[in-house]
Amino acid sequence: MLYYYANTSHKMGLERLRRGAALLNRLNAESKETQLLVNDFRAGLVARELGISEYVTIEGIQDIDAIAQNGDSIVIDSMEDDHGRLVKYCQDFDKVWRFAHDNEDKSIHGETLLGTDTVMVDDTFFEESKKEERILFFLGDADYNKTILGNDAFFKAFDMELLLGNYFFVKYEDDLAKLFTMLYEPEEYEDLIKTSATIVTASAQTALEAKVSGAKVIYIALKDNPLYDRELLEKYGILTIDGFDISALQELLDSPLVQEMQSIQKIDISTILN
Repeated sequence: MLYYYANTSHKMGLERLRRGAALLNRLNAESKETQLLVNDFRAGLVARELGISEYVTIEGIQDIDAIAQNGDSIVIDSMEDDHGRLVKYCQDFDKVWRFAHDNEDKSIHGETLLGTDTVMVDDTFFEESKKEERILFFLGDADYNKTILGNDAFFKAFDMELLLGNYFFVKYEDDLAKLFTMLYEPEEYEDLIKTSATIVTASAQTALEAKVSGAKVIYIALKDNPLYDRELLEKYGILTIDGFDISALQELLDSPLVQEMQSIQKIDISTILN
């Protein structure tokens, strides 16, 4: 059995879940036995929307071996401190893969590192879709600090439509409706990412999915520890700006679509899980 642990929460969102679901869907298509591990019930429900029918909820990285057994394999997609638990995992499990925290990260106990340039996008986003002339904004699945409302002047300057996140607060959308021309429910994520002509997002995983789908993509760099470095996104032809800069976004919206220097490829299991 291969387990994939994706660290998720109402503060950090679901980027790691979306990345993991892409890999598990490919493995499941090849009749591999897999199991997703997440941190909360909501993440499990979204996993089902992404094609993953089975999941188990655990507290955190230190609880992986409460589910996985000796001889199993595990992919760890988390920035958490394992408090020494990784030593045991490398001893007990057949194979351990861990996403590197940064470009300086190194294997500590014999685990195989997946580099910061390990891009995984679900096959569904490679399917050709008819585009709608909309500017879709997706911050991410979480907005714990109400970042959108805190930058209301930025959003009032544009006619954008908002894709709500799965962890947005109840009734938050009442305030957000004043800033956007249209609101969409989180369940419409896949369809909107595949059919929107222009997508503005602070989610690096979403930016990659949108680029694969053929959209003009503008990534807003906000986080201290993004899932992917902006330099990598730019190699794929994704435009980037720092924070909520009105003039910078307007300039990029008016600019032509950028051709990628490097094309995003479908998942190659033999390369990732070597």
